[in-house]
Amino acid sequence: MDAEEFRRRGKEMIDYVAEYLENVEQRPVYPDLEPGYLRSLIPSEAPLEPESYEDIMKDMERVIMPGITHWHSPYFFAYFPAASSYPAMLADMLSTAIGCIGFSWAASPACTELETVMLDWLGKMLQLPESFIAGTDGQGGGVIQGTASEATLMSLLAARCKAVRRVQTYTSDKSEVEIFSQLVAYTSEQAHSSVERAALIGGVMIRKVPTDSNYAVRGDSLKKMVEEDKAAGLIPFYVCATLGTTPSCAFDQITELGPICNGENMWMHIDAAYAGSAFICPEFRPLLNGIEGHSTVGLNGFWYLKIFFCLSTPVNRVKKRTDIIGAFKMDPLYLKHENQESGGVLSLPHWQIPLGRRFRSLKLWFVFRMYGLQGLQAHIRKQVALAKEFESLVRADKRFEICAEVVLGLVCFRLKGSNELNQNLLKKITNSREIHLVPCQLSGRFVLRFVICARTTESRHIQQAWQHITQLTFELLQEPNH
Repeated sequence: MDAEEFRRRGKEMIDYVAEYLENVEQRPVYPDLEPGYLRSLIPSEAPLEPESYEDIMKDMERVIMPGITHWHSPYFFAYFPAASSYPAMLADMLSTAIGCIGFSWAASPACTELETVMLDWLGKMLQLPESFIAGTDGQGGGVIQGTASEATLMSLLAARCKAVRRVQTYTSDKSEVEIFSQLVAYTSEQAHSSVERAALIGGVMIRKVPTDSNYAVRGDSLKKMVEEDKAAGLIPFYVCATLGTTPSCAFDQITELGPICNGENMWMHIDAAYAGSAFICPEFRPLLNGIEGHSTVGLNGFWYLKIFFCLSTPVNRVKKRTDIIGAFKMDPLYLKHENQESGGVLSLPHWQIPLGRRFRSLKLWFVFRMYGLQGLQAHIRKQVALAKEFESLVRADKRFEICAEVVLGLVCFRLKGSNELNQNLLKKITNSREIHLVPCQLSGRFVLRFVICARTTESRHIQQAWQHITQLTFELLQEPNH
């Protein structure tokens, strides 16, 4: 493919993508096929001779699209939003074309510097304390990780490194292995599984803190566990609090947890993967109150900021970036340059697991500029309003109940009755392929999660989804065993 054909095919691809997104609601939101469907549809080996672009695009519809769960369909209400936007797509195309691998400032100065500035923009949109901003001479800053899972892992590993060094200052005879065996981390019983996985990878114990009636961790529960563990000879070193849990969008009480962490010299990371970007709206910013007492905070720009998944902006914002850099810094000669850590330039690879970095901050730059803060706030408020609309429909039907407070774009609801009854309802919903939901468990109950996900979701989609749910409910309740 030469430049001329690229121009032609590129225009065709833009048309294909635009048509797909404009008409995605006409496709079944969930695929109707069995695992392993794809292998029989394509050759077992790569072709020896080049194939035509036309044949590849025909196979997109024949092979790929039948196996796609359409996350951008306005009838997709599962998991959390994989928000996207046209400016983000254009920026992604440009990032791919430039193709720089920003493993240092010298490798591509704009790649490093734009990321630093964009994350300062985001920090100011969130009204984070000045200590979390890099600026030209600040001690804080942020970095774009691949996913929120990586953000949590990096914070835990940095906390582990800091704890080991602290312990060795007053017990120099202890080896790292001995200290590792005594370290204990804490997180909510409602926390995402990635937190537990981070502890598994980090080789440390983790304890799940019980939650209150709102599914939030409170200070007294954490304090009790910390005191028990200290009495048992363990070393509490890390707490991962969640603002916007995956099951129910609950908010741990960080104003209570922060002082405990500071008093016990524990690193505190806030996982705000879903809810964090909503804090750019003044009415939701109080949910972040207490951030001052924490070490790192991670949030995902793709949930609400129209940036999409390969730019997870777990800002991993830190008040003291040397705590992160000191844990992972490696400086081989071929990566060194004379402008390291100068003029507000951060050595971003020292903040993450991969060395190579894509030019992902271009997507932030395009989206922030083409929507503006007010445009992003309007998008968030619209999604929250749609969730409230769905909540009102559920509350108006006495057969159903709301299972958790609706704060942002997630509604947890269920049919009044057994877990089996709700499991059967979800099976009917899934098999219909008209809307897509996933469940969670709250207080031992099987609960359906309804999340406003797609950028194009409107009130009519909410109304149609509810009509579909109530029709399937009617059919379910007519069955003899119910």
